Amino acid sequence: MSLKNLPLWGISVAILIVAAAFFFFCLRGYTYISYTLLFIAALILVHRFGSDTFRRWVFILVSIGFIYFCLVELPIIKNSRTDADPERKYLIVLGAAVHGDTPSLALTNRLEGALEYLNTYPESMVIVSGGQGPGENISEAECMEDWLIDHDVDRDRIICENSSTSTMENLTYSFEIIRERGDEPDGNVAILSSSYHLYRAKTMAKMLGADVAGVAGLPGYPIYMLNCYIREAFGVTHLWVFGD
Repeated sequence: MSLKNLPLWGISVAILIVAAAFFFFCLRGYTYISYTLLFIAALILVHRFGSDTFRRWVFILVSIGFIYFCLVELPIIKNSRTDADPERKYLIVLGAAVHGDTPSLALTNRLEGALEYLNTYPESMVIVSGGQGPGENISEAECMEDWLIDHDVDRDRIICENSSTSTMENLTYSFEIIRERGDEPDGNVAILSSSYHLYRAKTMAKMLGADVAGVAGLPGYPIYMLNCYIREAFGVTHLWVFGD
């Protein structure tokens, strides 16, 4: 059957599957966009081939899921901007993936935001936080330190925390460093992360007893950011259910 003889629903499903495969196999960091496209393709097939009862139940479940998704996204979006008057004694930059020795797009966006912050507030110290994960030749903290030094940030302003493997550990270990220096994190810390991640990071900081300012890293490509906002809904759900 030629493409011109396919029904509209068939063409739509084919396009969605091809697009999903492209995002999944050809691009790095767009997995949730791929899943979303496949989910839409599945809904089209359900609408076309499912029984009335099955379609009705799918519609109900999808509607509930969509409403929940919107409710989760509300605080994520609300906290996605830099807080007013974010100057603090310590700026904690949360790690993200490193490809070999090179910061990923997400980490580069965070580092550019950190550089802007440090130039704006020259009295602030920066704690770069992140251990070494799979596929990384160096720790995320070391990668961030090297990047900041290459961009003319004084080495004496940079503190490395290179043991953490999660956001909760990022904050826990960084707060321990601050206390070892004779300060308290409550009221003295700004957290810099990607915009979509700030709500979860600030919530974890409150769970650890610290009121912090949020600083958003520079935005990435729109489709990449959409993927991250979709993914973050699952991260926030995990936080609400399991507390980490």
